[in-house]
Amino acid sequence: MKAGLLRTGVAIAAMGLLASACSAGSDSAGGGASGTITISGSSTVQPITNLAAELFNGSNPDVSISVDGPGTSDGFVLFCSGETDINDASRQIAPEEAAACKKNGVDLVELEIALDGITVMTDPSNTAVNCLTKADLYALMGPQSQGFANWSDANSLARTLGGAGNFPDLPLQITAPGEESGTYGAFLDLAGFEDLGVSQGLPADEAKTMSPDYQASPNDNVIIQAMEGSPGALGYVGFAYADQAGEQVHEIGIDGGSGCVLPSQETIADGSYPLSRSLYIYVSKTKLADSPALGDFVDFYLTDEGLKTAVSEADYIQLSEDRIDATRSVWKEQVAA
Repeated sequence: MKAGLLRTGVAIAAMGLLASACSAGSDSAGGGASGTITISGSSTVQPITNLAAELFNGSNPDVSISVDGPGTSDGFVLFCSGETDINDASRQIAPEEAAACKKNGVDLVELEIALDGITVMTDPSNTAVNCLTKADLYALMGPQSQGFANWSDANSLARTLGGAGNFPDLPLQITAPGEESGTYGAFLDLAGFEDLGVSQGLPADEAKTMSPDYQASPNDNVIIQAMEGSPGALGYVGFAYADQAGEQVHEIGIDGGSGCVLPSQETIADGSYPLSRSLYIYVSKTKLADSPALGDFVDFYLTDEGLKTAVSEADYIQLSEDRIDATRSVWKEQVAA
């Protein structure tokens, strides 16, 4: 479905209690919960959580859920300081973030909830660029591309790294997520920026960064809009945002060493798309004792209606049945612990 850009509502009054995720995934409704749940984090995961909250809306009018999407990293700052109940995350928690949670007494549960691919894109008029290698991505957007005014300025570096380096002579205008975004960190990891930069003599922390010349935005829809009307535009967002933008953007295939692959439901699900990743929610176990509604909501999130209906309607990729079972098992074991 490509019916426009994804909804990113900030707050939802949500109610509901459906069957526990620890069951076989049935969706019978319950009721009676009350309270407040605060969720922050990834703008990529936010549409799934918004829909899960809306679906949770049917049975418990006394539960209020706020959902915000400032970015995975900014969300973890709030979560690990005890200010939120759930953090939506488009990458796994970093060691320093986990240490901050532990220091502040925030015990957490990591739950994989969906799959996603990071879509690299340009303006629809830029038909000269249809496939990029990881070396190409680094040459165009990495720290050594500082000062590159045109795509063709990256040709020499791309070839040195083993990329194609046949870029057009177009103004290079990069718009992408900022450092607060989990998509930013996941892109750098999946595209192999650290290894590529180190191979060129850069320190690891310097290699694993974007060019300082790029325009950062925390809003995926703003990044989508930046691709329009500028033939040399280049950027990346989560798959669903680009997919729903349709002909507003030109999606670029990625060659991870086995040929060029475009992002799709199928290539992300089978892992053949090189920039595929998992999406998560992190739940504060510390808050569960004082917030029965929090446990009720997560129970619902892990039913078929959450892990299948909400994920599909948000245009993301469902986990396989064995991975869904694994997520439910983690939740059951952690809550019982």
